[in-house]
Amino acid sequence: MSQYKDFAMELIKWLGEENVKIDEPMKKHTSFKVGGPVDILVIPETYEQIRDTIALTKQNNIPCLVIGNGSNLLVRDGGVRGVIIKLSKLNKVTVEGESIIAQGGVLLSKVSAIAAKNSLTGFEFASGIPGSVGGALTMNAGAYNGEISQVVENATVLDKQGNIVRLSKEDLELGYRMSAIIKYGYTVLEAVFKLQKGDSEKIISRIQDLGRRRREKQPLEYPSAGSTFKRPEGYFAAKLIEDSGLKGVHVGDAEVSKKHSGFIINKGNATANDILNLIEIVQNTVKEKFNLDLHTEVMIIGEDK
Repeated sequence: MSQYKDFAMELIKWLGEENVKIDEPMKKHTSFKVGGPVDILVIPETYEQIRDTIALTKQNNIPCLVIGNGSNLLVRDGGVRGVIIKLSKLNKVTVEGESIIAQGGVLLSKVSAIAAKNSLTGFEFASGIPGSVGGALTMNAGAYNGEISQVVENATVLDKQGNIVRLSKEDLELGYRMSAIIKYGYTVLEAVFKLQKGDSEKIISRIQDLGRRRREKQPLEYPSAGSTFKRPEGYFAAKLIEDSGLKGVHVGDAEVSKKHSGFIINKGNATANDILNLIEIVQNTVKEKFNLDLHTEVMIIGEDK
């Protein structure tokens, strides 16, 4: 951290102590609840603060990464050098007719609840996805036969040159766990979702039903990053893992969930290294048994301890 101390002090003067954390443990900011400290965590309140923080890191040759809710992120035990910008304070939602405008840091569960309150249907599938709007757009998140590409109309992003640009649905190039946001290194500032008028009671009932199904089938009682692996074409990762005899296999407190083998969970005191070692065991075993490569859906960052 010492190499960035002066830079951190400048950020605190500009953004305030409440928006800048030094040597902040990333386990506080990821759904896996593991990970070493980041040198500087910035939690901006405006689009301009995001843009200017990124510009300052570039001017000073300091590594910088933007994250949402940390629900698809695994931070190694040695932590992260440089700056992480977390968008959690960008959480405004506006309803205009059948459209919802949501900032990048808003949780999908909040968008879903507001849609239901306003009798808007089409977003129910996302009610239990634990990510933010920005993360969901980045990965084209989906569940229960729905995905973000079906409901997004356009998005406002920050490009690598610091320009604020509006992208159409086509410009976003949304595919399976892929998007123009990943391809071109954009930062999602806000998105517009086009929904339809529906019956509020039916919408709420659907959300409750999906919630019940998630609780029955997924290990929501433990920290995880959701599905750990991408689905190989023509296969289901969870079935490959289960058929490899890996259900319940663990390294320390990291475990292939007995409830849903697509999830690696933290049973209490797992380290990032435990999780990474278990990921490797799963990948090697599935490769050996089925000659298929499993690729992680979760983003892995940082340094080993």
